[in-house]
Amino acid sequence: MEQRQLGRSGIAVSELCLGCMTFGTQLTKEQSFNQLDRAFEAGITTFDTAEMYSVPPSPEAQGLSERILGEWINARGVRDQVVLASKVAGRSTLLPYIRKSGELPVLDEANIAEAIDASLARLNVDVIDFYQVHWPDRKVQLFGEDLRGYVHYGPDHIPIEETLGALQKLVDAGKIRAIGVSNESPWGIMRYLAASDQLGLPRIHGNQNAYNLLNRTWEYGLAEIALQEDVGLLSYSPLAQGYLSGKYLNGGLPEGSRKARWGDRLGRYSTPSTDDAITAYCAVASEFGVDPSAMALRFVTSRPWTTTAIFGVSNDAQLDVALSALSMDWGDEIEQAINEVHARWPNPCP
Repeated sequence: MEQRQLGRSGIAVSELCLGCMTFGTQLTKEQSFNQLDRAFEAGITTFDTAEMYSVPPSPEAQGLSERILGEWINARGVRDQVVLASKVAGRSTLLPYIRKSGELPVLDEANIAEAIDASLARLNVDVIDFYQVHWPDRKVQLFGEDLRGYVHYGPDHIPIEETLGALQKLVDAGKIRAIGVSNESPWGIMRYLAASDQLGLPRIHGNQNAYNLLNRTWEYGLAEIALQEDVGLLSYSPLAQGYLSGKYLNGGLPEGSRKARWGDRLGRYSTPSTDDAITAYCAVASEFGVDPSAMALRFVTSRPWTTTAIFGVSNDAQLDVALSALSMDWGDEIEQAINEVHARWPNPCP
């Protein structure tokens, strides 16, 4: 398993990262332990969770992912062998239960301090290696909202400098080793970097955003920043929530799948041209004799701006397919075939 540098943090992360957001809901504790064991044995040393997980979010599910991951780390005695990533929730009217006060969570010092202490307690560790802002405090277009036209929502938000100052205190206290962001825009990334340079505040080392064959919007601004400024991509949904496997084509709804359990919770992958694009990508996979999920995952890991690809699985077979992506050759011919599909159906699911 290739190890890649996380920005300028000095932390090395595995090329693949196991996402833990379904632990406790879609996966039981026993099933979660099994996936963690198999992933670790295969060389995956990076595990990603968040204070708001498991999903779908609810008061009952909140914190289950961190608890299960923490129990596994301590049961297996592997804390010094893994990179542990978690996140603090940004401003949201849907998550008042995530704070003891029951008030709107925002990215100020009080909220971040409460969040880190609760996460450390659930994980039962002394330090989190990589702590991320889950989404901006300011209102922006996120999670599948139509990005074909920009909407400006105004300046009502906690300043980035204030958020960075709160994170500085956690670094100084030894509660986190490095920081990053998630679902952030090019403007937001540059504002974080400017605040760090000008005020001597911590530098962000990664940006966890959606990136896959159905959504390559990262390439329009964030890719250059990643390469110029060492703020690489931690790709979530590299398989587009399983859609790129082709299992949902022609009305397919496999038992136990995320869509069968929760429907199109966000609707991100239910657009008019989604099936056309997926059908074309599956045809490319067939032409080259590879599994479409492995191809989709290998596409993400082969990009020069990708630090790690965060994927989730619900059974051993899916994990085997994901691991097979690591040995898949990626040459000019398959790159050209992929780009021809992208030219016909560009970013159907931004």
